[in-house]
Amino acid sequence: MTKRSLHLSCRFLCGLVCLVAVTSSIPCTARVYIDITAPHLRQIPTAVPLFKRLGPGSENQELTRDLADLLGETLVFTGFFKTLQREAFLEDPQDGSLMQQAINFKNWTDIGAELLVKGGFEYHEGLLKVEIRLYDAFSGQLLVGKRYTGHLKDSRRMIRRFCDEIVRLLTGHEGIFDTRIAFVSSTKQGKEIFIADFDGYDCQQFTHSGTITLFPAWSSDGKWLAYTDYKRGKPDLYIRNVTQNQGTVTSFKGSSISPAWVPGQFALAASLSHEGNPSLYLLTGKGGIIKKLTHHWGIDVSPTWSPDGKAIGFVSDRAGTPQLYIKDLENEKIRRLTFEGKYNTTPEWSPRGDFIAYSRMEAGQGTNIFIISADGTRNYQLTRDSGNNESPTWSPDGTLIAFSSDREGHSNIYVMNSNGSNQRRLLDLPGQQTEPSWSPRLSGY
Repeated sequence: MTKRSLHLSCRFLCGLVCLVAVTSSIPCTARVYIDITAPHLRQIPTAVPLFKRLGPGSENQELTRDLADLLGETLVFTGFFKTLQREAFLEDPQDGSLMQQAINFKNWTDIGAELLVKGGFEYHEGLLKVEIRLYDAFSGQLLVGKRYTGHLKDSRRMIRRFCDEIVRLLTGHEGIFDTRIAFVSSTKQGKEIFIADFDGYDCQQFTHSGTITLFPAWSSDGKWLAYTDYKRGKPDLYIRNVTQNQGTVTSFKGSSISPAWVPGQFALAASLSHEGNPSLYLLTGKGGIIKKLTHHWGIDVSPTWSPDGKAIGFVSDRAGTPQLYIKDLENEKIRRLTFEGKYNTTPEWSPRGDFIAYSRMEAGQGTNIFIISADGTRNYQLTRDSGNNESPTWSPDGTLIAFSSDREGHSNIYVMNSNGSNQRRLLDLPGQQTEPSWSPRLSGY
């Protein structure tokens, strides 16, 4: 194993040994599989047969299905893939081979598969070895293959690591499999911040304030969360390290709400009211004021940064009702972005910088998620006829949007493709879940 492979393995698996034994990549002449910037993504039909037992007498035989199901579910979550029903498969996975030369690819193209993922495992005396290969079913070409070795508890990390390889290979972009989502959930004591994996797995309570916490926001390196906490009787700004028990509290007169981190910097914007009406301020990562960003008698809240940090969007009632505005920080000019709808809130700039997602409330229609281009020329509605939908947050690759919705009677976190398709519930927790915030990629997670 090379020094670089060892470094990457240790960083991702945190003790899990990752052995790269089979590797291939698409040649320059191959077709482009997935264009994540396309307005309408076609889901690629993908076959994921049960994993093959590679070693004699392998323990835990249910892994044949568990590993395959997990891989299929993880791929489907991205919105790029459609897994085919196994009842239609023409071969027994335990009789088939992972080797390219031994696979009858016509068996797979005949049932409509364009991609084929073959996997196998050995599990003996607590050690799990997994081998997975991705094939182009039409050409029979091996696109990527990997082997991983670790413990049973590491199986989810192994599968996610391979799915990351698939997405990177087929799109040219990093995947979302090392990201997390912070959100607010009601408890018996009030409201606390929780954090879950991108797919809702491994949900954990982050704050234990015993009162009300709101507005979680990730730093651009994923190491810090800023949020508003009423622990001291009023809305103060807390800045806390995600993995270490350290942080700061910023307590000004009045309210300190809706933080948003500056891209690539240990600094953030927030709405403070210590000088009167709520206005936007630029703060250090420790909560000290650098400068005031907006100067108006109206209420300015909910800042959101352009990916390059050169502009900031926000909500203001300076025209009479809450609308979205953008301030160019180079020339100090402010322009109004939304003119439709009387109550537009919770904006978030997309990672690619082309759109801003936001919530719009209209009489008789509830609250829905929209996206508007940064120049205001294009405006699309993503949710409709499904209760109240609020607080959109983008995945770091810009292909998915998480949001809160009460479509099932109480608020919960949902996720959809960035064009509004494939809306599904992310979590199943008691209470009300609101205000999701999607993390950047978390190296080492």
